[in-house]
Amino acid sequence: MAYQTINPYTNEVVKTYDNATADQIEQALTTGDALYHQWRHEPVSSRAASLHKIAALLREHKDELAKIATIDMGKLLTESQGEVELCAMIADYYADHGAELLAPTPISTQATGDAEIEKQATGVLMLVEPWNFPYYQIMRVFAPNFMVGNPMILKHASNTPGSAAAFAKIVEEAGAPAGSLANLFLNYDQVGDIIADSRIQGVALTGSKRGGQAVAKAAGANLKKSSMELGGSDAFIVLADADIDEAVNLAWRVRLYNAGQVCTSSKRFIVAADVYDEFLAKLKERFAKLVPGDPMDPQTTLAPMNSKRAKEKLQDQVDRAVAGGATVAYGNQPIDLPGQFFQPTILTDIDQDNPLFYEEMFGPVAQVFKVDSEQAAIDLANNSELGLGGIVFAGTAAHGKAVAQQVETGMVFVNTFLSSLPELPFGGVKGSGYGRELSSLGLMAFVNEKLVVTAQKPDYDNGAGGLVIL
Repeated sequence: MAYQTINPYTNEVVKTYDNATADQIEQALTTGDALYHQWRHEPVSSRAASLHKIAALLREHKDELAKIATIDMGKLLTESQGEVELCAMIADYYADHGAELLAPTPISTQATGDAEIEKQATGVLMLVEPWNFPYYQIMRVFAPNFMVGNPMILKHASNTPGSAAAFAKIVEEAGAPAGSLANLFLNYDQVGDIIADSRIQGVALTGSKRGGQAVAKAAGANLKKSSMELGGSDAFIVLADADIDEAVNLAWRVRLYNAGQVCTSSKRFIVAADVYDEFLAKLKERFAKLVPGDPMDPQTTLAPMNSKRAKEKLQDQVDRAVAGGATVAYGNQPIDLPGQFFQPTILTDIDQDNPLFYEEMFGPVAQVFKVDSEQAAIDLANNSELGLGGIVFAGTAAHGKAVAQQVETGMVFVNTFLSSLPELPFGGVKGSGYGRELSSLGLMAFVNEKLVVTAQKPDYDNGAGGLVIL
């Protein structure tokens, strides 16, 4: 694959990068493995200062980093700036809490001696990350594992190499040891070879179902632990007692943030029949107000999609949905600008026989469904091969929570936007993958939770009702 930045707004090839050589891969593996063994003899707390320094440098260079991300993949500059700040928050969170969360956990036991679970590093990790949040996707895995003591090798998306290089440079400038994060421009065969290497002990991937299946297969074949975040087709349930103005004000934002290219953005709007017409009319009004243009311009509210390929894929999906019986309630018209713009589009009348019913549409397209009962809304939300996140909008928090508890996803938010914060676990179920990132759960993703039982002397006569092996 060619690693190159093509500005999605101008279509200009900004820079092309060479793929990693075999020598560079071996150096990364050797350096990372040596660092892992060094870190095993150092306290977790010793790495906190470097992580705080990374956070400080991210904030110091926020505008510069934001411009790199926007040129790489096209998002609004303000969104890129927010992404950099979120990365700094994640770094600070794990620097502040990592040592405490990784402290041994005592266990009350009938065994002779004191028992505890120690949380220890496992070794070098392979990270495979996507383009849509080019810094945040790295930081979600980097910050916790840096504190744990697991060095990392990064394979970023081929269309965001500038962001990958910029992130790695920040880590280096912060004084983190060589091998903490090795950014390599790898092809898929090289990724497979690295996963098979005995020095690699885990694989974290965020990406497509197809990519996740390939990497999970390689990890499984080599008995390497893996975590997978594979996207979503999240439901936004609007109940009959909801405030429709508030629901729409949230709905258009969560669908069109990052030009709709978000795993956890709401893609299927499931609306009670009593309020369906009002919701649809007001959603059209909001979509019509979006202003496409230069993502560096603060007046622009609709950014281009990340690439020509992504735009063409989304257009093909819309075309197939319409051929299968869907109605274009709004949009699906060309935008007369040179960049990879896609007009925000609303589709209705998508039934289960439609070829797009189970597909994730990764761009500014909303699917709106009408349901006649609350149970029908829940059933439709759960009738998906994916299960990442979701939103429930209701007249009261209690009503919304009661429905949210029946939605089969890893995350559900009631009467508010789906947010990503360092202390909140992130991940899904079903075809959306497995494992969790962020929070204390993300910190433990690639940890050896090792049992240690310590006795002053053996007590061979006291089996405490259990099995004693001599």
